[in-house]
Amino acid sequence: MSEPLRPDMFDELCPSSLLPFRFGAKWGALVLRCLADGPRRFSELRVPLRRVTPKVMTRSLRALERDGLVSRTVHEGPPQRVEYGLTPLGRSMLEPLDAACAWAAEHWDELLDAREAYERRAGDPEAAGAAEG
Repeated sequence: MSEPLRPDMFDELCPSSLLPFRFGAKWGALVLRCLADGPRRFSELRVPLRRVTPKVMTRSLRALERDGLVSRTVHEGPPQRVEYGLTPLGRSMLEPLDAACAWAAEHWDELLDAREAYERRAGDPEAAGAAEG
């Protein structure tokens, strides 16, 4: 059995929050990371992904399943339970995901600076007008 997922697994300092690209659905990379050590139930995934609403989590899991990255297994009960796990294709995404997270960690300051500069420009009506031409 896998260790429980940590509630702070994706805290505000997690490099994955700064990735300028996605793996699957919006929350896909985080779901893939949660499933790296083995299948999990929906309620287990909700521990570190507490910011994701159940509806969005369901949508993300379905998108990952549609893309062949995640499998959904129904275990007959009682009680009936459902587990999500990585498929071989999903498992093959872990290495590129690790590389992307390492890249984001290495460029953390640059990414934050760029986002802050953009927000400053976007909040300045003169800068927005100048950008439009």
